[in-house]
Amino acid sequence: MVRLGFIIGFIALIGVLLSGLAAYRVHDQELTIDGIALARAIDVHASLVQDRLTERELLARVASGLFRSPSVVKASMLEPLRSSIYAFKTDFVVAGWVARLKPGDLDAARGELASAGFANPTIRNYDDKPLDTAAISQPIDVLMDVEPRNAETRTFPGRALDSNPVVGPMLAQAMAAGKPVASDPLPLLRANGPMGLMLAAPVVPPGATAPAGFVTFSYELSPLMLTNDDLSLFSVALKDPRNDNGELVANDRGVVSERTVAPASPPPSAVRTVTFGNRDWRLAYYAKTNAVKRAEQTAAIVAAIGLSLTGIICGLFGYVAYNNLRLSREIQVRIGFERRLTAVIDELNHRVKNILAVIQSIVTRTLRHGSDIDVARELLIGRIHAMSNVVSLLSESQWQGVQLKGLFEARAIPHAERIAVSGPDIAVSARAAQSLSLLFFELASHSDEGLSLVGKHPHITAKWEVTGEGSEQTFHFRWEEFNTSEATRRTDSDFGVILLDRVAPEALGGVAKRYFTDVSYVYELTAPMDTVVDMNERDRTEKFSAPVRPPR
Repeated sequence: MVRLGFIIGFIALIGVLLSGLAAYRVHDQELTIDGIALARAIDVHASLVQDRLTERELLARVASGLFRSPSVVKASMLEPLRSSIYAFKTDFVVAGWVARLKPGDLDAARGELASAGFANPTIRNYDDKPLDTAAISQPIDVLMDVEPRNAETRTFPGRALDSNPVVGPMLAQAMAAGKPVASDPLPLLRANGPMGLMLAAPVVPPGATAPAGFVTFSYELSPLMLTNDDLSLFSVALKDPRNDNGELVANDRGVVSERTVAPASPPPSAVRTVTFGNRDWRLAYYAKTNAVKRAEQTAAIVAAIGLSLTGIICGLFGYVAYNNLRLSREIQVRIGFERRLTAVIDELNHRVKNILAVIQSIVTRTLRHGSDIDVARELLIGRIHAMSNVVSLLSESQWQGVQLKGLFEARAIPHAERIAVSGPDIAVSARAAQSLSLLFFELASHSDEGLSLVGKHPHITAKWEVTGEGSEQTFHFRWEEFNTSEATRRTDSDFGVILLDRVAPEALGGVAKRYFTDVSYVYELTAPMDTVVDMNERDRTEKFSAPVRPPR
């Protein structure tokens, strides 16, 4: 038997080693192949984006170079360039001529805008708020012409862009650099418009040192940098230059949105830098598929095949060993049954002793000296009946706990039809169920049996809730009898007082209080959930009720 086991173990060891080696090689090859394919696809995409950006920057340079002697105040400067800028087919959203107007040119510019037929020829702020032209002492950048001209774009000319938080700094940088400069991402056309970029190219007249204005082109960000094939290996995001932890991403409809990258988020698979508008833009590429997981799955398949073959071979040798071990396993199962039976008997003895002790206490406290025999008999029968009901409920659940609402059944406590019960479903432990069952009976049995001052039976509410999280959870129970008073409610018995004030709270490890309000009698009990739902007791019961399994 030992020799057979040694042979089976040796064969299994060799099979496992060979299977692991094959799985490792496959895992390494899959990672290498996927990495090369992903890097190649990313490089191709970044190259296409750079070509697209270069083409659009070239358009801005060409357009600015076509201005020979620009007239600053003219409102149709883009008209001669229309055929040239459309020849590039760069799908810009809006092209514009931004003139640097001196304070003395503002009235003439207003007249030019009016004669060109623009909707609002007034020289105003970028947000269409009035501009105090009398207080202007320096040249300002005013949008004088747009292309294409439609109902929406005709409202733009006349706006001064110096104070725009995005466009203003871009124009200042373009004037200082003397070359096209791109803006930060901004919404185009309107406040909720598509996210895009604006490129401004300064126009410097011959012989001059300062630009007379700027030719601007606006592009949607999604087709400019974030376009991607649905079948590609990656998704692309633009690192937001305004926020170190932000990214701009486009959905399948081309709508660009911002997202915040948490420090714990997985890093991008690769980052590529492209140049546009005299600044660098970083593109973050995220692999759509988890190459490591895919390689692990492939390696797992290879390993499973190898281990299956190993198992088949070992199984042929182990068949004989199984026949020899079967008798031993049957003996172990029998021993396990005997141990379980002993444990169950011990647990049964423990619970029976506890129940008998509770009943003894009930009888002793109920029939103590000085008690009215009829009242005592009624209370004793009710209390034992309450105990009997909770034991029946525990037996039905195999002592796995009792639903708290089940303790309010009519067969368990008096006046059940007048009790409004509310609270979450809670399965309380056996010990808590016994204490709460007696508690509810004691409260219900002492509620007003006659009529109150207004001739109605008391309305009773019993509600509970659980507050806190984890080990700090707390159970709150509130019993309130409305339409009653200290004068009409039957006085709690000595046993009831002890049960309400001491026994029940101590059994649950909590505190209780009872008091009268102007219109009701209130009893409140607060206890930690660890004692109301005793998981140790439940685990012990589940262990007894679980089927005995033979050792492997």
